[in-house]
Amino acid sequence: MMKRKMKTLYPKGWDAQRVAEVLDYYENQTEEESAAEIEEGFAAEEEAIVIVPKRLVPAIRRLVARAS
Repeated sequence: MMKRKMKTLYPKGWDAQRVAEVLDYYENQTEEESAAEIEEGFAAEEEAIVIVPKRLVPAIRRLVARAS
């Protein structure tokens, strides 16, 4: 029996090269660089980090997509 090769689907604007670049960036990041990046995220004035129950994540994603 032959197996079909599944086509990889990427979000709009993404491709295999971009995925590879992001993966390489994070796989080669030191712990210090990672910590600094996380701290920058908490300090960003135009963004917020919110902890919510995982069951609400799909609904929140839909709300964000509608607002974008």
